[in-house]
Amino acid sequence: MASGGGTNLQAVLDACADGRIPARVVGVISSKPGVYALERAQRAGVPIVVISPKDFADQTAHDEAVTKAIEGFGGQAVVLAGYLSILGPKLVHRYPIVNIHPALIPSFCGKGYYGRRVHEAVLEYGVKVSGATVHFVDEGTDTGPIIMQKCVPVLDDDTPETLAVRVLEVEHEILPASVALLCEGRLRVEGRRVRILPKT
Repeated sequence: MASGGGTNLQAVLDACADGRIPARVVGVISSKPGVYALERAQRAGVPIVVISPKDFADQTAHDEAVTKAIEGFGGQAVVLAGYLSILGPKLVHRYPIVNIHPALIPSFCGKGYYGRRVHEAVLEYGVKVSGATVHFVDEGTDTGPIIMQKCVPVLDDDTPETLAVRVLEVEHEILPASVALLCEGRLRVEGRRVRILPKT
């Protein structure tokens, strides 16, 4: 599921194509029409659908449409690759869902923290490291158990744009790696902790 340019989607598509992820992307759902993520999916021969939250009366109706689309694709797990809409509890509990966030959760996350706003907040606060987090999705916003994180330094002359470039590079590493672990059945959630199991 994607809402923008789809570089994280591309990272997952590439990792499926070269065997790093032992699975395939069976469909892409976008919350917005005309985004480049949809073009990336079509180029890869992946079916697409646009499901815009504003077209539905409430969260339940939206989530039912998303569930039907996932079922139609034959999806077994969901990757939020720059997806900016909220998913309701029924949908969250139906599938394993992973999300990528452009900061080190629990810092600079939650409602309103997405895209450029995250990097602006990081710079404004003056922290010395930022990074990216892959986590399971639960009923909160960026509150699910953490699968993987990777740091990048925050440089003295950084702008939101320069920091975003470095963070995106690590997003493209840890999202496919986390999805691969999920598809291999190597993630076990114990309370708030996610254990990575050895290869069998």
